[in-house]
Amino acid sequence: PLSLRERQEIQEMLRRRVKVPGFRASGVCCGIKERDPDLALIVSDLPATAAGVFTRSSVPGAPVVLSKQRLRSGRKRGVIVNSGISNVAMGSRGLRTAEAMTEMAARALGCSSDEMLVASTGVIGEPIPLAKIRAGIPLAREALAPEGLGDAARAIMTTDTFPKLASRRVRMGGRLVTVAGIAKGSGMIEPRMATMLAFVLTDAPVAAAFLRRLLRTTAEETFNRVSIDGETSTSDTVLLLANGAAGGTPLRGPRSPGARVLADTLRAVCTDLSRDLARDGEGATKLVTIRVEGARTGTEAECAARRIGNSMLVKTALFGGDPNWGRILQTVGAA
Repeated sequence: PLSLRERQEIQEMLRRRVKVPGFRASGVCCGIKERDPDLALIVSDLPATAAGVFTRSSVPGAPVVLSKQRLRSGRKRGVIVNSGISNVAMGSRGLRTAEAMTEMAARALGCSSDEMLVASTGVIGEPIPLAKIRAGIPLAREALAPEGLGDAARAIMTTDTFPKLASRRVRMGGRLVTVAGIAKGSGMIEPRMATMLAFVLTDAPVAAAFLRRLLRTTAEETFNRVSIDGETSTSDTVLLLANGAAGGTPLRGPRSPGARVLADTLRAVCTDLSRDLARDGEGATKLVTIRVEGARTGTEAECAARRIGNSMLVKTALFGGDPNWGRILQTVGAA
C-alpha cells in the first residue's frame, strides 16, 4: 500500500494542478455513483491527432468498439468518460448509448460527434443511465479548466484507492513540451494490448502515423508489463492525444528532431502510471519489479518475466516475505 508520504506527494501533485497547454479537463458527479465523481471530460482546444490501444478481449465494451472506429480517421477534440458502469455486454443498446454520449458531449462543446471518443468503466452487464449523463455533461463542461486533470483522475476511479496522475516537462527543439496522463485500474490487470483506462496528453506536434507508432511501442514497454491478478478487462483503453500547441514542425518519424526526447518522456510518464496501477492492485501489499538477464531473446525474457509475475506460487512467497528462490526457478523452468 502507499505510505503516508507517498499519498501526500500524490495529493500535492494534484494541488499543483498539472496542466497541458491547449487542453482542459474536468471531473464531476452525475449520480451514477451517488456521491463520488463519476463523469470526466478531456478536451483539446485545437483539433488533435489521436492514437489508441485497446483490450483484445473477445467481449469488448461498446465504448471500445466505437472509439476504435473513430480513431481510423480524422483529428479528435476529446473524450468523455464515465465510471460506475462499463457498458459491456449490452448489445446494440450499448453501442447506441456510447454514440449518444459522444453526441451529447459534442453538442455541449460545439464540435462534431465524430471528433469525440468515449470510455466507460465499472460494473458489467448494466445499462448506463443516459439521463444522468445528459444532466452531468453541462456540469462537466462548466467545470472544464486547464488544471482539471486531477479532477478527471478522480472521476474515472472505480476500486482504486487513489487517483493516478503523472507529468513531465522537457525542452524539445528549443520549445517547452508537456506530457501528462491519468489512469485508473486496480483489478482485471494482465495485459494483452492495454491494461485499464489511461488518457495521455501532449502539446507536442506529432503526425498521426508516428503517434500511433509511439503509443504502440510505449504501451508494450509499460502498461503491457503490469500484472496484478491475471485477468484481462473488457474495457481496457489507452488514448494518446497530441494537439501541437507547443508549436514547431510536426514529428513524422523517429529521426525527426526531438522525436527521441518525446519518446523517452512519454515512456517515463507511462511508467509512472503503470507503477501506480501495480501499487494500487486489489489486495496488493507489495510493488515488485521483475528484471530478466541472460535470456537469448527479448521474447524469451518476456516469457519468463510474465510467468513469474503471474505465478500464484511466487506471489504467495512474496506476500509472506519468504525468499524462496526455488519457486522462481521452477516457474522459469515451466515457462
